[in-house]
Amino acid sequence: MSTALPVLTSNDFTSDQDIRWCPGCGDYAILAQMKKVLPEIGVPPEKTVFISGIGCSSRFPYYINSYGVHSIHGRAPAVATGLRVTRPDLSVWVITGDGDALSIGGNHFVHCLRRNLDVNVILFNNRIYGLTKGQYSPTSVTGQVTKSTPMGAVDHPLNPMMVAVGAEATFIARSVDSNIKHLGYTLKRAAAHKGTSFVEVYQNCNVFNDGAWSYAQDKATREEMTLELEHGKPMIFGKDRDKGIRLNGLTPEVVDLNTSGVKEDDLLFHDECGDAMHAFLLARMRRPDFPEPIGVFRDIQRDTFDEAMRYQVQAAVEKRGRGDLQKLFSSGDTWKVA
Repeated sequence: MSTALPVLTSNDFTSDQDIRWCPGCGDYAILAQMKKVLPEIGVPPEKTVFISGIGCSSRFPYYINSYGVHSIHGRAPAVATGLRVTRPDLSVWVITGDGDALSIGGNHFVHCLRRNLDVNVILFNNRIYGLTKGQYSPTSVTGQVTKSTPMGAVDHPLNPMMVAVGAEATFIARSVDSNIKHLGYTLKRAAAHKGTSFVEVYQNCNVFNDGAWSYAQDKATREEMTLELEHGKPMIFGKDRDKGIRLNGLTPEVVDLNTSGVKEDDLLFHDECGDAMHAFLLARMRRPDFPEPIGVFRDIQRDTFDEAMRYQVQAAVEKRGRGDLQKLFSSGDTWKVA
């Protein structure tokens, strides 16, 4: 009898729920790429779990035919921690947004990254609160006029990639909703990583913040405005691939390869496995001074939180036995409530 596993397709991960996002929302593209990538990963729907918080992005579990948890605002990483520790056989994904993860969920997000829990965190960043109808978010640009900042936001925006580098996340990447080939590749890389994989996706909210990432989405501008990272290769960008990034001391700078006399070998080479300082430099590269990097910033290995915790539990059981819960309840000082 053949024991070959059935071949999975995107239909196996397509739920029967009506998709309730606004027409033209960037979430559709992310969902489509996720359903394309999941069969390639090879984990069946019954071994896959999507956990979300609150927001437009957090409807995601309804639209994937797998197990899912639509949890509370900002707490998806906490729910994912409990699940991953107790069920190491599952593939766990956390779907969140810039408001969900970086505002009310900020602490949970940071500690998930630093602990290196073996989950995949996908952050949809549209620089706005969409579900609650257009308030400014932690990533909204200074001066942005929204329903909650009618005279312009006075906050300095939070950079998710800088937060990830500061938390020493072991896998950090960025992609764009409309760059579907790149997005699919990035999601697949994230799934292959053992530890917390964090992917920021530039996602367009065409109702409340349309065009926030137009420079990175428009085919006419994205080659000049973004830098696609390739491990072990020099940082070159531009429609004619005539610009590059080099270090001037410890400071990155843009150079013209046609007029500066700088050769490709003089440029900064991308190293996914390098020191966190390399990822820090990439995270700091923002318009208008630099093209914004997309791709895998960092991919290193470190012990995972869930494995370490299970090891401690196993060691305690071997040393002290499994214990008796009823005995524990009855031990020590007890009170009888009349």
